[in-house]
Amino acid sequence: MISAVDQLLDTLDLERLEENLFRGRSPQSSWQRVFGGQVIGQALVAATRTVADWQCHSLHGYFLLPGDPTIPIIYEVDRIRDGKSFTTRRIVAIQHGRAIFSMAASFQRPETGLDYQAQMPDVPPPDALPSDTELKEKYLQHATEPVRRYWMRERPIEVRPTSLEHFFSSKPTQPVRNVWIRTSGALPDDPSLHQCVLAYASDLMLLDTSMLAHGRSVFDDDIQAASLDHAMWFHRPFRADEWLLYCQDSTSSCSSRGFNRGSIYTSDGVLVASVAQEGLVRLRR
Repeated sequence: MISAVDQLLDTLDLERLEENLFRGRSPQSSWQRVFGGQVIGQALVAATRTVADWQCHSLHGYFLLPGDPTIPIIYEVDRIRDGKSFTTRRIVAIQHGRAIFSMAASFQRPETGLDYQAQMPDVPPPDALPSDTELKEKYLQHATEPVRRYWMRERPIEVRPTSLEHFFSSKPTQPVRNVWIRTSGALPDDPSLHQCVLAYASDLMLLDTSMLAHGRSVFDDDIQAASLDHAMWFHRPFRADEWLLYCQDSTSSCSSRGFNRGSIYTSDGVLVASVAQEGLVRLRR
């Protein structure tokens, strides 16, 4: 049986149809729409395959329509500019003849310069937290059915939250969450692939952060939730198959939208990426 990580790598391995045209497929699971992180990761793969050995330093995407997991996604890359220091690509994901996602990605030649970063929060290390198997055995019996269904799936990204309060309580809390993440298996050494995998993982749990202040969850039956946009900046080298601390917070929820930010650190405190996302968090009437 293929592992979840191998399935993720297969999902990110796009088929080249033409010079700037690629085809991606979705895992055949019970999801009614394509996971947003999958589209971000596949779009970055498509862009990466049209540049030289440069590394992506930022991406900015908009979710336009829900993706249909039953049919392929076509990725069209527009080579907007090839510069001496920066290269820019625009990517459009297409299904049923319509754009479902658009993204701009910028790539930079390696450079040196001034160096500063924010410090990583003081949180328990991943080895001091329950493993994925221990979480399932000990806590899932107390979780709601939607949460149980989500966590029982074999996932390519292992997640170890530093706090489990939100999963079992409807008490409003500060909209701050720290989770350790890594792939559940080893990855090849290609740095660009590690960026694409982290782009995939960056959509996990982020939107739900804006619900913490209300004691709510995207799993609640009366909440309609969907990512609207997604931005990501890559700062320093990393491996997505080693533990990374994903620090998430939300600064605003209004007009049926929630705004969330993320900072991603290596286990020794190196800031490797930043994330921002706004999503729909609408009360169903």
